[in-house]
Amino acid sequence: MLDTTTLTSAADRFADRLRAAPQSRLQRGAAAEALSLARELSARTQAIEEPGTEPREMPDAGMFAAADQVTVAARDLALVLTDPGELAEAVGLVAEAQQRAGV
Repeated sequence: MLDTTTLTSAADRFADRLRAAPQSRLQRGAAAEALSLARELSARTQAIEEPGTEPREMPDAGMFAAADQVTVAARDLALVLTDPGELAEAVGLVAEAQQRAGV
């Protein structure tokens, strides 16, 4: 079993920073960056669980839900990952999104 703590911890840190960010920062793009990350993580999960099918897009639940969407998507992916390379990629995606979001 693959230890995915690095992914869930990185996602939790990003989500915590989003929750602490002022509304103005969320409006300037941090929430959109978080939603984009959540959608990417969700698509990767679906590709593993249902190969060959078109992934469903995670809906935009609003800027105040973006942190929760990142957390849920990361935990879903953590449950299905078996490849250390894919885990490292996912952790990198979270780090890059956090940097672009500026939180």
